[in-house]
Amino acid sequence: MDYIISFEKLKVGNHLFKFEITTSFFEKLTYSIIQGGDIKVDFFLEKKETMMIGRFEMAGTVQRSCDRCNESVDVFLQVSQQVIFKFGNEISDDENLIMIPHSDFTIDVSLIIYELLTVALPARSIHEEGACNEEMLDLLDDYVGFDDDLGESEENEDDNIDPRWLALKKLK
Repeated sequence: MDYIISFEKLKVGNHLFKFEITTSFFEKLTYSIIQGGDIKVDFFLEKKETMMIGRFEMAGTVQRSCDRCNESVDVFLQVSQQVIFKFGNEISDDENLIMIPHSDFTIDVSLIIYELLTVALPARSIHEEGACNEEMLDLLDDYVGFDDDLGESEENEDDNIDPRWLALKKLK
């Protein structure tokens, strides 16, 4: 699927582009932390004389590795994000502002879509209780001492804390 939008011939006004992101999208990306998925993307682009305003509306499920057992887990994502495209050769520090050189006439939205999806991922993706690979959990328990229920080490957690923090913790 083509994720390149030619804005040169677009009239001033609003335009809608629809994309379907599938597993093949993520397979083409080197080092993708998302293994696959099925995401529907609506990209609304408002073209103005000196800039364009884009809004991504995305919803669907992606697959990534479970942080507990390393098997694939489905994660539902819903993303709504506005991006402003301005013409110029400057570099922008604003993550929502993308500078387009005056010599360009197209926008490749594939990397923008990927970045928005990865940022929307939860900090920790794990299976529902009891759905993890039991064999992997047993191996972790044998070698690392993880407790299946908590996903944390069975050691006394205070043993690994900086003594200064431990002193502050006792002030509660």
